[in-house]
Amino acid sequence: MSNLVTMLGIEKRFPGVHALKAACLELQTGEVHALMGENGAGKSTLMKILSGVYSKDAGLVKLMGSDIEFKNPRAAQEAGICIIHQELSLMNDLTVAQNIFIGREPRLSFGRLDEAALNNGAIEIFKLMNLAIDPRAIVGSLTIAKQQMVEIAKALSYRSNVLVMDEPTAALNDTEIADLFIIIEKLKKEGVGIIYISHKMDELKQIADRVTVMRDGETIGTVDAQTTSTDDIISMMVGRELINEAVNIPDLSDAPIVLEVQKLCRGREIRDVSFNLKKGEILGFAGLMGAGRTEVARAIFGADKLDSGTIKVHGETVSIKSPTDAVEVGIGYLSEDRKHFGIATGMDVRANIAMASLKRFTSKLGVLDETAMQDVASEYIEKLDIRTPSDRQELRFLSGGNQQKVVIGKWLLRNSEVLIFDEPTRGIDVGAKAEIYKLLNQLAELGRSIIVISSELPEVIRLSHRIAVMCEGRVTGILPGGISSQKEIMSLATRRSD
Repeated sequence: MSNLVTMLGIEKRFPGVHALKAACLELQTGEVHALMGENGAGKSTLMKILSGVYSKDAGLVKLMGSDIEFKNPRAAQEAGICIIHQELSLMNDLTVAQNIFIGREPRLSFGRLDEAALNNGAIEIFKLMNLAIDPRAIVGSLTIAKQQMVEIAKALSYRSNVLVMDEPTAALNDTEIADLFIIIEKLKKEGVGIIYISHKMDELKQIADRVTVMRDGETIGTVDAQTTSTDDIISMMVGRELINEAVNIPDLSDAPIVLEVQKLCRGREIRDVSFNLKKGEILGFAGLMGAGRTEVARAIFGADKLDSGTIKVHGETVSIKSPTDAVEVGIGYLSEDRKHFGIATGMDVRANIAMASLKRFTSKLGVLDETAMQDVASEYIEKLDIRTPSDRQELRFLSGGNQQKVVIGKWLLRNSEVLIFDEPTRGIDVGAKAEIYKLLNQLAELGRSIIVISSELPEVIRLSHRIAVMCEGRVTGILPGGISSQKEIMSLATRRSD
């Protein structure tokens, strides 16, 4: 086999982030090359450089031996490189054929669309893929699996010899995955090179020839998929264990259960999830992107409707149909996207802290007690060490760490017994992270029950008393906090259920 793509010494920086550090990748003709790594390892950035989304800062990219530098994705597509994103980019109101050839439709005289040629072109591609899909069908009426096949057909319509597939089986069932693998094998025989991004270890032995592992923007190594053990690949992904401060695991054997969820279900996102949370406990949730951690949190908080399942607070079944219901039973939720769902950046610190407890400061005539709001804001500014010139400072002028403290203050004022933190340290510096860790431990010591969702494995190990690990909408295991290894967590995070 000859090299289709060669990427050497690729560098990419964004403001404050060194995203790629001399990254390398090699793809051969007729090869399925798996690209693996934890969230944030640099996989997507490297592929965006290959497909013309980003320009590289340094390094060399060759396509069939020739140096290339694409100015945009269209230029990459025309050169035969197509990327199929996990989030499908189809237009639901157009037909299958129109989606495949959008922007390149065959035309008759006077610019009229040649529907017959359009549909026949789609049929020819589907013949190559051994598929029977009506080119006239509206894409929005197709299953996710067939939409995925349309995306592949669209890529092949550019006569692509390089396909990048980003988590292509994330929304497929076992039968649909088997169909996709048959198509991949057929493409391999045609000489197409496929870069396959996935977190599913069990897929590697089925389809991959080689595996390249990335970590922290660097290429750790390339190994043979068939002869390298899953444990060895996981070890490459997580690296050697980091030394963290020992977490103080309290004895909670006699602590009462504050929150209990039983058999929560919501489509394919949440599947039969059950767990409990004790008074004074920090329960970590780990898992890879799309595992369902945030979906569980939003469902418990009433932001998304459940299909089935039971939620109990202090042993009593509660009906949570909206965030208001959740707040009333003592549940607070700190979203991973605090700027959209946690704070009002154009309002001041005082208003944000009081936001979830306005009834407390409102008279029967609807007048706000500004003095009382100021007193409470001052109390939490001091208690949480919020760095702000005054309680009248707009939140947009505070650092990410101080914004997060304001959100915590909002829920503490509301006297929430259960606090759900979704990526609590995302976007904040190392010093602020340490302060958040200290604060969460203090809250647990005071008897608050805390759920922490984090994509950073050292963080979830350091903070948690127990760790619930999720994969594909299910809890695949619960590990002890503090002493569990990143390797153990990754094994559960990539364990697909039968």
